[in-house]
Amino acid sequence: MPRQLILNGTPMEQAVGFARAVRVGAWISVGGTAPLDAAGRTVGVGDVTRQAMRCYEIIDDALRRAGAGWGDVVRTRTLLTNIDDWRAVSEVRKGYCLASKPVDTIMQVARFVDPDWLVEIEVDAVISAES
Repeated sequence: MPRQLILNGTPMEQAVGFARAVRVGAWISVGGTAPLDAAGRTVGVGDVTRQAMRCYEIIDDALRRAGAGWGDVVRTRTLLTNIDDWRAVSEVRKGYCLASKPVDTIMQVARFVDPDWLVEIEVDAVISAES
């Protein structure tokens, strides 16, 4: 099966050798998505809602470029530096996932690569025959 890499051109893709998303057949995995702008700068420093919005914007773009949409998402993973932020981030998630209701894991982590990041989000999707 061919492997399709979805790149968005951020500096970290080259620095550490990763793709924003990978599609193999009907399966798409979107890696840990941080709240970055196109130049690799953190968006919404100190604002978990704005950071979550940016993460979902990046994921939305990656899914579309992989030929998928939110109706194909089967799992989300939300990583937070403060577990008490789960409700705020879940409100953002709801705007993308309410109809399809993918499973979700929410967990607290000690820290991210950049101390300004409050959230990272991962998504897995499977393109159905109806898509």
